[in-house]
Amino acid sequence: MTGDTMTRDNNNTPTRLRLAVVDMVGTTITDDGRTERALSRALVEHGVEPGSSRFESMLGYARDTMGFSKMAVFGDLFGDPGVAESANKVFEKAYDELIEDGGIRAIPGAEDAIIWMRECGMQVCLATGFGRHTQNMVLESLGWMGLADLSLCPADAGRGRPYPDMILTALLALDLDDVREVAVIGDTSSDMLSGVRSGASLIAGVLTGSHSEATLRAAGATVVVDSIKQLPLLLEKREARHV
Repeated sequence: MTGDTMTRDNNNTPTRLRLAVVDMVGTTITDDGRTERALSRALVEHGVEPGSSRFESMLGYARDTMGFSKMAVFGDLFGDPGVAESANKVFEKAYDELIEDGGIRAIPGAEDAIIWMRECGMQVCLATGFGRHTQNMVLESLGWMGLADLSLCPADAGRGRPYPDMILTALLALDLDDVREVAVIGDTSSDMLSGVRSGASLIAGVLTGSHSEATLRAAGATVVVDSIKQLPLLLEKREARHV
């Protein structure tokens, strides 16, 4: 592939894809269920009995809202900002302990896809629903500090997904001026919805994480692929159609 990846707006005006905002857990990395285990520990330590209907309902909500800010999820679950903050601290501590055994792994082809995008002239932002401490722990455990141009968590932008704030913050931080130059890649409905709300021109769902193709498309995915490793081929084909 040569030159910048291209798309076109409704007026048939060429717009280069200059930025990819890429999710982490479920899209570029896998943690073998450690997120859910840490969430479960936070619920239990805040008085929710394991196996109870309340526990299963709350855990189900957490699954449905994968990709959201964890602070926001705990706020919804407990309805009390103080309890939410306490639960989030338990979650972060539990997650730190759970990743010490090296259980965080890159999804095959993810690192190559990120490098490929950057070599093609795109900037890459890794975005997450984790807090900054947890995000840094994950990046450090993989040796990914510096792999992308930018990493963002909800606190960096004001609000997490499904709001578009992290995408728009990345656009501004990397000195771009047109949201149509953005591709959003993720494995959850919240990733897709944030992309729609931001005005990104490419919203790609991947099937390596939490949600099904039907769920991703219903939330606004413009395309769904099995894995991020297929993204370079997808972008090459997209450019070929629009040259």
